[in-house]
Amino acid sequence: MKKILCIALLISAAFFCFAQNATAVAPNPTQEEIKMPMEKTCQFIKEVGHYFIATVDGDQPHVRPFGTIHIFEGKLYIQTGRVKNVGKQLLKNGKIELCTMKGDEWIRVTGTLVEDPRREAKASLLDAYPTLKSMYSADDDNTMVLYFQPGTVTSTIWSFNHEPIVMKF
Repeated sequence: MKKILCIALLISAAFFCFAQNATAVAPNPTQEEIKMPMEKTCQFIKEVGHYFIATVDGDQPHVRPFGTIHIFEGKLYIQTGRVKNVGKQLLKNGKIELCTMKGDEWIRVTGTLVEDPRREAKASLLDAYPTLKSMYSADDDNTMVLYFQPGTVTSTIWSFNHEPIVMKF
């Protein structure tokens, strides 16, 4: 019982320390304040090349690998297929979390995804990932691009070697 109490206290203390060191963000960030964390988040993920995304289907979480991350018109986008279970889950509940690791750092991005049905958004993402053009087209009904709804995103870079870097956009 004492061991469980000690572990609980250590976890609580660690959480408190991380929370105290989180970066504060203005309630109404400017475009420049949004742009920098979004670009840093995108760059981190692109350097790794893949990430894992968690969605919810009812009360069951589902995690799978993804490889697309793209900035278009000042918003951070991902891509999937509308016929896939993940596409259906995202349309039903856009709240997600993604995670990837690079060296001794990992990033967790939490936010709400919103579909962008425009051809221009699809074309921009597919141009950034030309290998997908063998499976998807900006003109088909299956290609789905989604962006992180501004104001819902928290991106945190974690490490055992430095304090967490918290960014919001």
